[in-house]
Amino acid sequence: MPTTTPTPSSRAGARSESTIAVAPGQDVAVRMYGRKKAGEASPLVVHFHGGAFVSGDLDTGCTIAGLLQEAGALVVSVAYPLSPEHPFPQPLETGYAVLQWVYRYRTRLAGAGAPVYVAGEEAGGNLAAGVCLMARDQSHPPLAGQILVSPMLDPCAGTPSLRAASFDGATCRWAEGWEKFLRCARDAEHPYAVPGTAQRLAGLPATLLLVGDTDPMHDETLAYAARLKAAGLAVDLHVLRKAERWPDALLEPGLQPCPCADEARERFRQFFRDAARCPVPR
Repeated sequence: MPTTTPTPSSRAGARSESTIAVAPGQDVAVRMYGRKKAGEASPLVVHFHGGAFVSGDLDTGCTIAGLLQEAGALVVSVAYPLSPEHPFPQPLETGYAVLQWVYRYRTRLAGAGAPVYVAGEEAGGNLAAGVCLMARDQSHPPLAGQILVSPMLDPCAGTPSLRAASFDGATCRWAEGWEKFLRCARDAEHPYAVPGTAQRLAGLPATLLLVGDTDPMHDETLAYAARLKAAGLAVDLHVLRKAERWPDALLEPGLQPCPCADEARERFRQFFRDAARCPVPR
């Protein structure tokens, strides 16, 4: 188990900084939200912050991680390596190693029988979806669900919602992020790098997707939800109608709650409740 350093309490509650050893010579910084509750198990979430693959840190992930905690989860937010110095597959491999570590210590972290989830926003949503595919293919660890908030799932910059976000002719930071994350054209064919075009979706756990109605990732989120449903999977999709400035508002730490914070928190809480009714094998 890691040595933790408490950080100042906030709207989201107790937090602590840690460095965990996921493999010999490989340490990863994480921020843990919440504390284990005596005599009960809490949802345990491995969370990935946004930043278009090239920026962001544990602070920019505090909005979604905090809302997940307020919804009843214990959250382990990951400081994964960023591009261009660490392109695909390094962030995915780090994320999967952290997931394995979290599952190994799930009882100490969140109680006996704690269900484990992955979650992320924007680029972190991509990593969460990719790590979920990795866990399915490795048959370990079993996941209770994945939570994707405004996820970057497809490097195609031609969707109407993404074009609308770049109407002023400015450089599209998401397209630039994809260019730095993917080492070559062949990487764009890999399902772990581009979950939105993955050909095999069977066997994935229940999925919660949240996206704003004017979000640049609106169209690719809806397309992924449709493909998951077509594969016969449990999908809970919500388009938030007053999510102003998403995904930017999700990546700005501060005292002001993000738009639709109350609705997002309730969606998380309900997703955890629904998953508890259909527990996955341990």
